[in-house]
Amino acid sequence: MNDARIAEIRARLQAAFSPLEMVLDDESALHAGHAGAASGGGHYRLKIVSAQFEGHKLVTRHRLVYDSVHDMMHKEIHALAITALAPSEV
Repeated sequence: MNDARIAEIRARLQAAFSPLEMVLDDESALHAGHAGAASGGGHYRLKIVSAQFEGHKLVTRHRLVYDSVHDMMHKEIHALAITALAPSEV
């Protein structure tokens, strides 16, 4: 587990979305030996609830999340599974 990396991801998501709820789990240990793990990038699962997702389709929500961590993708983040919800969906 890379606590500094998780803290950075959380900080970026907090700044971008002011989420009502955010759960970020590091699942990297489940992917040990996976080709993507060799690069050092982690595998993460995110559940985020934000008013900013209201009225947006799923693909747009994912794009917004990826935009907030774009420079970390394929280096610090190998995989990011996203559940992005608007408050009205919770």
